[in-house]
Amino acid sequence: MPALLTLSLFLAATPLKLWHAYRGGEEQALQELSKQFSAETGNPVELLAVPYDAFSAKLTSTIPHGAGPDVFIFAHERLRQFQRLDVVAPSQLDRAEYLEAAVDALEVDGRHFGYPLALKCLAMYRNTALLDRPVESTAELFERLKPFVVPAQNRFALAYESGDFFYHAPIYFGFGGKLFDEGTGRSTMNTPEMAASFRFIRSLQERGTMPQEVSGALVKSLFNDRKTPLVISGPWFAGEIDPTLSYAVDPLPVIAETGLPMRSFLGVEASFVSSRTAHPQEADALARFISTHFQKRVELGRQIPAVRDLPDDPFIAAFATAARTATPTPNTLEMARVWEPMKLALRAVLQGTASPNSAGAVADRRYRALNRDAPAAANPVPWLLGLGLALAVAITVLWRGRSRERYPDLKRAITYVAPGAAGTLLLVIVPLLAGISLSFFHHEGGHYRFVGLANFADILASRGYSVTEPLSFYFTLAVTVLWTAANVVLHVSIGLGMALLLKSPLLRLRGVYRMLLIVPWAVPSYITANIWKTLFHRQFGAVNGLLIWLGIEPISWFTRWATAFAANVATNTWLGFPFMMVVALGALQSIPPDLYEAAEVDGASKWAQFRHITLPLLKPALLPAVILGTVWTFNMFNVIYLVSGGEPGGATDILVSEAYRWAFQRNEQYGFAAAYSVLIFVVLIAWSRLTRRMAAAEGAT
Repeated sequence: MPALLTLSLFLAATPLKLWHAYRGGEEQALQELSKQFSAETGNPVELLAVPYDAFSAKLTSTIPHGAGPDVFIFAHERLRQFQRLDVVAPSQLDRAEYLEAAVDALEVDGRHFGYPLALKCLAMYRNTALLDRPVESTAELFERLKPFVVPAQNRFALAYESGDFFYHAPIYFGFGGKLFDEGTGRSTMNTPEMAASFRFIRSLQERGTMPQEVSGALVKSLFNDRKTPLVISGPWFAGEIDPTLSYAVDPLPVIAETGLPMRSFLGVEASFVSSRTAHPQEADALARFISTHFQKRVELGRQIPAVRDLPDDPFIAAFATAARTATPTPNTLEMARVWEPMKLALRAVLQGTASPNSAGAVADRRYRALNRDAPAAANPVPWLLGLGLALAVAITVLWRGRSRERYPDLKRAITYVAPGAAGTLLLVIVPLLAGISLSFFHHEGGHYRFVGLANFADILASRGYSVTEPLSFYFTLAVTVLWTAANVVLHVSIGLGMALLLKSPLLRLRGVYRMLLIVPWAVPSYITANIWKTLFHRQFGAVNGLLIWLGIEPISWFTRWATAFAANVATNTWLGFPFMMVVALGALQSIPPDLYEAAEVDGASKWAQFRHITLPLLKPALLPAVILGTVWTFNMFNVIYLVSGGEPGGATDILVSEAYRWAFQRNEQYGFAAAYSVLIFVVLIAWSRLTRRMAAAEGAT
């Protein structure tokens, strides 16, 4: 009976919501810990895996409104921002239980938030079957490890995600660099130390010591395939290593030119309690439980616990040693502003579009352009009076314009359209008005300030950068128009050509071909985009493999605007032509065959039949499809974001991806991003009016 009562109380209890971004072994360990906590306390736990890129935005948009998780797991870098937004609740942290660096990382203004879970830093993974002793100096990468460098066979001495500043920071610190000025607190990237670190990684790539265009998947593949003896990564990499591979974890080597050791950023992952949880005691107990019960996280997730009494494990000991010499990642808002400029500079150096000596200046310029000064506050009273006057005029015009003769039974009509109107109001009108309203505000650190038209003025005046730079609205608009035009032309021409071929009665297996040609449209666009991204890889992509087979020099597709733009267009053409093919095929089958027979009797050629019969009769079906395809392509975020990623230097971004970056990658400038979105809406409205006139003119003829 007591067991049944406990079970009934357990089932009736409201589950604690736990959000995380784990996967693999880390996620499995968290699931088991949640079950253990539920069994011991009677409090059920509901887990939700959130994509890391969207995690911070989801937390800051849900918790302040009383929604979101009770407990969430996140790195400490955003703690100061979370504290300013009142997202996290203070914790009762015991300093004696955890490592000092972990406790310090979770401190803001004398108070502690969250409970440390794991330390995240970088070390050197070494394949012990290929390399019997550690690499102690970077000089060994060029001398001792030279036999491992065989680029023609895709063999390298070292592999790491070189385009990510988190992985480059140890090299920069090893050259004596400092990320922030001690006096101003701002970042200065155009320094001799930064240039030296860029020259070093450029030499690694030019000598073939490491591969080009390195991703996490490539690092994993090279190490597991025994094609590189060394990998720089964190404890999360251990869960991806082939179990049959023998490896050791060593400290990062010393920079030979300076004699200074590489020092990784130190991230502290913690379990935080939401400031708006309805169950603060239970949520705090869950956060602390996950922190102190680290055995499962060590065994399954290979995490490095932040406790003083570490388990006796060589892997844990190696990363704990690396953590003691690492540089804690600052939990300031300024740190969030560094990542994108440094990523731009790193990729410019690795792709050869900027020299090591000038890349720091490129990063500095982008850093200052992205972190613009906050616009001056504006008085909202005149705006509210003007809005009220406009609404009054609109209501008056609508009331006077109603006609009893035209709408004799107005009440019944309103009853019929009310459900649809309510849905449209909630799902379309309200979000649209909210977005337009947000464009008149400036957001910083969770606070909104009314600035009037300042965001629009900054965008249209290209303040902080020239009109010809990628950050300019006009440059991005030109790229977007060219992107849309190129794709729509290719979609229509290829789709119509395929439809003409499939319509031919002489073609065998037409049903099979139709099914196969629909597949690109049926597969989700983000899957297709990731596949094409791999195809265009500089060293391992199938496209360059074909070029090499043909005797043509391989291309670094994302180092120049033209080739990166072509890669995006090729991907989106593959995605878009099936839709036009289906529309054209349906329209072709509705054309009477008698027209073609009569034209043949009159001696008309195939081209004349196509020009004077096929095209005119296809226009009524193709014109709406072209308009719809134009709007889809104009806002095709997935392909741009996943294939080129805006490379090189944001030059292939379109308006919608640029708006996304201002909102979620550039210090959450929501008002500025909303202003971008309003301008996109205006452009599409103008295009809609133009196409309506075109359709009207077509109907008149």
